Amino acid sequence: MVDDLFYEGNTDHSISSEDEETLVRSCSNLSVSFGYHCNSYQSFPLESDEHDTSPQMRFESNAMMKSRNGSFTCLSGAAISANFTLANTNICKGLIGEEILPELDSPNSFRKIVSSPSMSRLDLLSTSQGSPASTESSIFEISKNLWRSSAPTTVSSNFLTGTEVKMAGGAAGEDRVQAVCSEKNGWLICGIYDGFNGRDAADFLAVTLYDNIVYYLYLLECRIKQQDGLYSSSEDSLNGVKSELTLAMEIAENEDVKLSESFRAGVLNCLTSAVEQAENDFLCMVEQDMDDRPDLVSVGSCVLVVLLQGTDLCILNLGDSRAVLASMPYAEMDTVKATQLTEIHSLENPLEYQKLLADHPNDSKVVMGNKVKGKLKVTRAFGVGYLKQKKFNDALMGILRVRNLCSPPYVYTNPHTLSHKVTEDDLFVVLGSDGLFDFFSNDEVVQLVYQFMHDNPTGDPAKYLIEQVVHKAAKEAALTAEQLMRIPVGSRRKYHDDVTVIVIILGN
Repeated sequence: MVDDLFYEGNTDHSISSEDEETLVRSCSNLSVSFGYHCNSYQSFPLESDEHDTSPQMRFESNAMMKSRNGSFTCLSGAAISANFTLANTNICKGLIGEEILPELDSPNSFRKIVSSPSMSRLDLLSTSQGSPASTESSIFEISKNLWRSSAPTTVSSNFLTGTEVKMAGGAAGEDRVQAVCSEKNGWLICGIYDGFNGRDAADFLAVTLYDNIVYYLYLLECRIKQQDGLYSSSEDSLNGVKSELTLAMEIAENEDVKLSESFRAGVLNCLTSAVEQAENDFLCMVEQDMDDRPDLVSVGSCVLVVLLQGTDLCILNLGDSRAVLASMPYAEMDTVKATQLTEIHSLENPLEYQKLLADHPNDSKVVMGNKVKGKLKVTRAFGVGYLKQKKFNDALMGILRVRNLCSPPYVYTNPHTLSHKVTEDDLFVVLGSDGLFDFFSNDEVVQLVYQFMHDNPTGDPAKYLIEQVVHKAAKEAALTAEQLMRIPVGSRRKYHDDVTVIVIILGN
């Protein structure tokens, strides 16, 4: 089932009925609002314990528990704008904004994609591709040729079956959100790209990063096949062979813990390589276009990517967006625990602050005005070339140029990665841009979602979190929600940032 599976609800009784109506109206005009509910589950009667009279708080309904074949039960995504930003303006000669993004964007529903819209144009976008240092050249060349000629319809990788892939996503101010799932194969990839100084970098990620991830997963599959003697240079030998990614997971689940750890490490490397590839390609595009658009050298984005398959949850982040896991240990049925799965890459993190100073011992002005070189709060990000390479900074003039760029880079691209094995205690994962966490702590976020889902089992938790941000932002500004929502985008940035949220309900 896709679309229209959530209804709006509100359980915060401190909100007046007038404000609640205003919040509902405002959220009906969200830039992005989508939901997805898996069909791949079975229901069976819950075995009762006559001595157990405690309430069941794990989203059970009518004494039934859902047991699924997939990795999640449902998800919802929502985003609201605060920044005014122009749409992508002719980067890559207009290819992204005019041709690819219109095919990708689906802000209010999941839709089936027969093939990746951007894959056939990858050669036009990717100007810096080369054999990864960690990949054997023979595998790379063979798989590259197969990928170009046959992906995604004839390659055997279990996430490349185009007829089973659905995608949703869109833009809200400078943010972009994307969710891609293959329910049949149990895959889910979600991305939140929190852009700054424009949306070009976030747009570029929306077009290229998913394709890069799938491509490097395919290379991982090729390596596994070669190691097991299943890989040859013939395209026919790939067809009809059960995906080695799926096989590796089955073995890891049932037999070999070391293989499981090795496989998850391989997936994390794929995510890292995909971001590195996108970064190289983006900066090449910036260099080509910066004579006409010097502002591109300052455009960047935070990156948050989550890949979920079965009980394997893999996370990558650059910047200050967060992924927070909500869990409830069986022995503590009345306590929901929040665990942050990401790092905060900003000057607010003392470790990041000290690393930046240590890396530039001869620069007395690394941090000015609580910003990196007086320009940026985040210490790791995609793009933002003028803080990474001198040639990009030289493209700027006057006060826009960073003075005394002594020893770049000052902003890094090495991401934080983490793998987590989903357990029966894990309930859901909240992904959010920093605009969400400007108003709520990790604990508050998971409590809000948990209570909302408990009271509204078919409600939309992502939209509900957006409602709570609007309500709290208005309250802090001594405004009503209606007054806040009347403030035009751009001016409203004074009260809250662009906010993007995805809530993934796990299948336990």
